[in-house]
Amino acid sequence: MKKFNLFDGVKLTEEIPLTDGGKAPVGIVGAIVEVLNDGEAYIVELFGGWVKYDEQGNFLPATQDEEGSFMETIGVETAYPQQLVLTVPARETMGVRAHLAALLDDLSDDLVAEVRDFAEFLRYKHQQKSAS
Repeated sequence: MKKFNLFDGVKLTEEIPLTDGGKAPVGIVGAIVEVLNDGEAYIVELFGGWVKYDEQGNFLPATQDEEGSFMETIGVETAYPQQLVLTVPARETMGVRAHLAALLDDLSDDLVAEVRDFAEFLRYKHQQKSAS
């Protein structure tokens, strides 16, 4: 059973190599962007510092509060459960609909059909209540 979910915020508990060379140090934050083999491993987008673009399209150091700033991606790497710790669950960082869509991706077609049937039932109940 998987320990982390798609779009969970995580932090490295050990150094891992970067595909482009170098290493991502302990404490670097990231987000789960793919769950492999039911949680045996994860593809994690790892983030560096806050940056923004200048007029020529080059990165400049920035702060989180500056307009147009974002966290630079330093790599998208494979990590294993023992190399990660949860910092923020996906359900706290994304909207309910996006979270539901991510959850549905992990379900079999027959379970997705059950969720659909339940959603249709809820919509029907809501319509009946609104008509009263």
